[in-house]
Amino acid sequence: VIVSTIERWHALLRGELPGGLDDLLAEDAEFYSPIVFTPQRGAVIVKMYLEAAMGILAEGKLINDPAQKFRYTKQVVSGDTAMLEFETEVDQKYVNGIDIIRVNPDGKIVEFRVMIRPLQAVNLLHEKVGALLASLQAPS
Repeated sequence: VIVSTIERWHALLRGELPGGLDDLLAEDAEFYSPIVFTPQRGAVIVKMYLEAAMGILAEGKLINDPAQKFRYTKQVVSGDTAMLEFETEVDQKYVNGIDIIRVNPDGKIVEFRVMIRPLQAVNLLHEKVGALLASLQAPS
């Protein structure tokens, strides 16, 4: 099941998954951020965090865009869990991280953890994601 889900995750990043994150996330999904102390729970909020992170890490480009700097470099899949190492550049700063994705028996993502290094990248992403999420939550 995890292999199929990860294939669909890659399709999402290429812009080839019509249902987007709604097709991938379980209603009780949890997101563990490198910059937020508590887990974020529920598909709606997990989707918001993942879209914010993808927009910043991928600079709004799809993975198949030649200008895209975000790329997965390693992938380990076992049981109900996958670990995907990635590299990118944000504001001319190197970012290296790992996505740890766990799925339920239906192949829906129930847990998404992100680890980031180096500290300079963590601080930059904290600033950018914080500002983006604040703008999304601000009253219109």
